[in-house]
Amino acid sequence: MNVESNIATIILAAGASTRMGTPKQLLPYQGCSLLQHTVESAIASVCKPVVVVLGANAQKITSKVNLSSVRVVENPDWHLGMGSSIRRGIISLETYSHTIDAVVITVCDQPFLSPEIINHLVTAYHSTGKPIIACEYADILGVPVLFKHTLFSELITLGEMVGAKKIIKKYEKQVFSIPFPLGIIDIDTLRDYQVLLNSD
Repeated sequence: MNVESNIATIILAAGASTRMGTPKQLLPYQGCSLLQHTVESAIASVCKPVVVVLGANAQKITSKVNLSSVRVVENPDWHLGMGSSIRRGIISLETYSHTIDAVVITVCDQPFLSPEIINHLVTAYHSTGKPIIACEYADILGVPVLFKHTLFSELITLGEMVGAKKIIKKYEKQVFSIPFPLGIIDIDTLRDYQVLLNSD
């Protein structure tokens, strides 16, 4: 799929990692940081542009992670919740010269995210015509998730403390899912991280 992409990726990386006690964006994983791994997976996919939303620890993260190939958006309201970061990311897409048809929203703490997973979302979007393509793991529909541009206005008006799952649930009959069993693994606590390292 070497075509000009009109599907963007937004990586949500604005949280303070309070349960971890240190910025999980910077945790070492497979020779780089968790955030760098996510960024490189997004860049290697068919999606362009890639937007990274930072908030807490933004200066520390930008000094340690190579974000030269992506657009960085800072969310000063990061403490209000994930909805505020989704809003910042979606609004940033309005400044691109070409129309963005859809967006893949993902997070920085799913270590098994890959370009193939993102590309699978895009392929399913084109083949099914569904407005939402979500990943399925442990009977959950969640991120990474692709939303068609017709849902951008609802993403922008999400409540601060609400994530994208609210819209997935609202339109569940219009959702197509792809399997991502390892998507259930995310890194919220030091124990999560230790389990991940021990499984390598």
